[in-house]
Amino acid sequence: MSETGFVREEELGKAYDLRLMKRLWRYIRPHRRLFFLAVSALPLNSLAMLAQPYLLKIAIDRYIGGKDVRGLGFVALLYGTAMVCEYVFFYIQYYLTMLVAQRSLADMRRDLFAHVQRLPTAYFDRHQVGRVVTRLTTDVDVINEMFAAGVISIAMDVLTLLGIVGIMAAIDWRLALVTMSLLPVMALAINFFRLRARVNYRAIRERIARINAFLQEAISGIRVIQLFAREDSMFRRFDRLNDAHRVANHTSNIYEAALFSMVEAVNSISFALVVWYGGWQILGGALALGTLVAFFEYIQKFFVPIRDFSSKYAVMQSAMTAAERVFELLDTPVELQTGTASTGLGRRGSIEFQHVWFAYKGEDWVLRDVSFRVEPAETVAFVGATGAGKTTIIKLLNRFYELQRGRILVDGRDVREWELDSLRRRIGLVFQDVFLFSGTIHDNVALGRAEISPERVADAARTVNAHPFIARLDQGYGEILRERGNNLSTGQRQLIAFARALAFDPEILVLDEATASVDTETEVLIQDALEKLFRDRTALVIAHRLSTIERADRIVVLHHGRVRETGTHAELLAARGLYYRLYQLQYAAEEESPAALAAAE
Repeated sequence: MSETGFVREEELGKAYDLRLMKRLWRYIRPHRRLFFLAVSALPLNSLAMLAQPYLLKIAIDRYIGGKDVRGLGFVALLYGTAMVCEYVFFYIQYYLTMLVAQRSLADMRRDLFAHVQRLPTAYFDRHQVGRVVTRLTTDVDVINEMFAAGVISIAMDVLTLLGIVGIMAAIDWRLALVTMSLLPVMALAINFFRLRARVNYRAIRERIARINAFLQEAISGIRVIQLFAREDSMFRRFDRLNDAHRVANHTSNIYEAALFSMVEAVNSISFALVVWYGGWQILGGALALGTLVAFFEYIQKFFVPIRDFSSKYAVMQSAMTAAERVFELLDTPVELQTGTASTGLGRRGSIEFQHVWFAYKGEDWVLRDVSFRVEPAETVAFVGATGAGKTTIIKLLNRFYELQRGRILVDGRDVREWELDSLRRRIGLVFQDVFLFSGTIHDNVALGRAEISPERVADAARTVNAHPFIARLDQGYGEILRERGNNLSTGQRQLIAFARALAFDPEILVLDEATASVDTETEVLIQDALEKLFRDRTALVIAHRLSTIERADRIVVLHHGRVRETGTHAELLAARGLYYRLYQLQYAAEEESPAALAAAE
């Protein structure tokens, strides 16, 4: 686990727990009135509970011994009232506590999701999606279990225990000393458990995160697993992860069982000591029977919170570990600092790279001193071998990553000066791997933007030639798409992605190999749409299809992260340089392009 924003393992302890609780308090504070109302019910609940054994002592020693029926009835009424008050105040406290918990943790999930959406793309390159999902779901649920388990009442439990000791000492200090004689042993055992439990619960949270990450990846790639018959291999990997999680939980159970058993043993021995010493005192006439009965009741009530403490402490430690991980995610910096500009300084749709250097890691440069300019309404294609830096240019333009050297200008303004939303609204990006959400076709095109009306969605679909196949669907634009749109063909998903980009009406259109996975018939439809899309827009195209490259106003050839050649298709072929060699290797087989085939038909 990363140590970003956190102290090292050996420095963890009460102060660290207190710091985490202070951060949790920030989410409870908006609901503090309900919280303090719940807390105010705790002492009332404790007073009602503490009164019951003392009333029992009075009933036995004063009224049963004195055969006072009226007085006994009055004490019985007080005893019943105390029991009812205990249950009522407990209900109020528990109900209000859970109400505060649900509201506070809903706020936490909202903050987490909002923060995750602002994290740079580089973060998701380094962290598995399943681990991030664990923070927003499982870890927050574990914090909720802390409230449900009643750990908020631990402080009140301590005061109740002190109250019991005080009452027993006031009744008979000698018998109280005998009763509490084993407490030092129990305190040492609890401290032993505390020191070892924290590390164990951190291991549990880490291992469940590994399982979630593995499951997310395995289920998303289930078709590949089945296609290559790798079910057994994946099962063995899951079994190892699952067994590691089981071992961590088993270790936790050993600690909990040991503490619980020790508390039960101390409880039984204390009972035996009270019977021995109290019985001897009664036989000698130094102790009343009611006092001995009251001590039995107080011992029972004394060890209930201690017995519960083992489970409460387990939940508390698990919750603190979960809180560490949640706040670690919230503390992850949003590396890209957004500017404030919402308008450009130059012509709309212009792009310029000025001596740009970029590396994903260290100084392993992917782009080296890259410079070029794209005029408004110009279509520029980027070609080069795999790893030449084509897609990286697109990522830097959208500020998915921050460049290390140089400048990138959009409409004459450095991309770092743009407000991110304003910058990205200007750029319509279509990837080869289209991502569609579960929902209707309309929702996937509009993406929740209220200003994008159904008519505008339909117009965009008509422009990119998607309307005919959508109209044939049973529900049309209301057709529900399954996860990632897998009830549509690859070409149909690509057309919807084009419609989505067009509906947002960008000044700059970027295609990252967006036609590489479609069939010839669909590409004819897309090429027709592209002619309309490119007419009044700046366009950057990364393409392997010759038909797309031939239509470009200019072609930029990248090699090992550098711009090696620039020119039109004809000019670059005539130069017989790097582009000519790439053309011979990659495009010679496409001499009869889809456009030519369509014209022949």
